[in-house]
Amino acid sequence: MCGCDQGQPTPSARTSSAPTPDKRATSDVTAADFAATKKVAESGDAVAQYNLGVMHYDGEGVPQDYAEAVKWYRLAADQGLAVAQDNLGFMYYTGEGVPQDYAEAVKWTRLAADQGNALAQCSLGSMYYFGEGVPQDYAEAVKWYRLAADQGLAVAQENLGFMYRDGQGVPQDDVETYAWFSVAAGDRFPNAAKGRDLTASKLTPEQLSQGQKRATELLEKIGSGK
Repeated sequence: MCGCDQGQPTPSARTSSAPTPDKRATSDVTAADFAATKKVAESGDAVAQYNLGVMHYDGEGVPQDYAEAVKWYRLAADQGLAVAQDNLGFMYYTGEGVPQDYAEAVKWTRLAADQGNALAQCSLGSMYYFGEGVPQDYAEAVKWYRLAADQGLAVAQENLGFMYRDGQGVPQDDVETYAWFSVAAGDRFPNAAKGRDLTASKLTPEQLSQGQKRATELLEKIGSGK
């Protein structure tokens, strides 16, 4: 739900198998691994429930079954596990294993976002950007993108670059645009690098210096976790 592919914030094709707090399903899960995880999940362990959902979602150690993935994500989400709440929101957003329901997607994504889950924060930002399950609100989109960006999530940093570039939810600001694109730029985010270079071509030498300084400040702030 959170990504940038067309020069503005767009839904992404992120999968449901995000890392768990302390253990996770892996790509080489065996039937024995699945059985062991299921036993722990059935005892009420939220992380095991989440991992069992991932196994069902990815077809690891068991045939792929989105409805079963939803079942186990929900059990973990009901216990407050943020990554499970985020994945359950993702399932409602895509309509995998449940009827597509943007309002439910917002509900579960917000629960995860309120706990500080960066991907959920970014996804909630995109929901506000597109008005999916909530009224369209660029300022709210910026708020949630910024929370995720401050945690180091590159796609949210890229999204902030687009928001500053287009003056959506924030005053248009080429220096901030350059800074956020610079922070996000890398092999996985070629649009951010392109946006940074295009913005740089429009800046005066003084503005470019300001943008570089701002990018350095942002990187230091994000790196320090403040």
